[in-house]
Amino acid sequence: MRRRRASAPAPEPDPTQGIELRGVGHVYGERTVLRDVDLQLTEHRVGVVGANGSGKSTFARLLNGLVVPTSGRVLVDGLDTATHAREVRRRVGFVFQDPDAQIVHPTVAEDVGYGLENQGVPADERAERVAEVLARYGLAEHADHPAHLLSGGQKQLLAVAGVLVMRPARIVLDEPTTLLDLVNTRRIAELVAGLDQSVVVVTHHLDLLAGFDRVLVVDGGRVVADDRPAPAVAAYRALMADR
Repeated sequence: MRRRRASAPAPEPDPTQGIELRGVGHVYGERTVLRDVDLQLTEHRVGVVGANGSGKSTFARLLNGLVVPTSGRVLVDGLDTATHAREVRRRVGFVFQDPDAQIVHPTVAEDVGYGLENQGVPADERAERVAEVLARYGLAEHADHPAHLLSGGQKQLLAVAGVLVMRPARIVLDEPTTLLDLVNTRRIAELVAGLDQSVVVVTHHLDLLAGFDRVLVVDGGRVVADDRPAPAVAAYRALMADR
């Protein structure tokens, strides 16, 4: 496993640089999951599609330093994920496929405020920001409820709220609708469409990609198509038709 390089003072982030992957590869043991990835992502909405095992979830985790490449570099607004992980994670929020993996506190309000508490945000400001984000996503009346008793859709909204309350510049969502019914899938799609932040969404739900700026197709650890949504999805469907 590649070790993180020694940390140096972080440069001033430059949002115009976007997310850059330079010759990126990643290996788990003897299994290569990504190879030779060279990209610069500056668009507001980027989708990522691919079959199970294609490498797309590892790709997503590279974008905020949850995974460090075993070769090459990942830069977020000029910050290297291998040397400035803390700064990168403040800039890039990550929403997991399974919200239960992200919910760590007993009540809804406590869970949303957890990250702010870790950052040392004063109690009054923390309470204000938690109340605002819960109201925005229809969870205010559940503030004191046990988080594990929420519905699947509400849990996913809670996971998103817990990221957005931190006010990241960018958000990565790894298959955010996989466990949801059609109604809650639509709610998450509308939420993503309304975000001010730049967003990267890994998804099997191809309809979610309508209106995106760019879609990447990942197969066998490589980006095999990179285009506007319609041609990229067509390329993905053609690829899957041959399986």
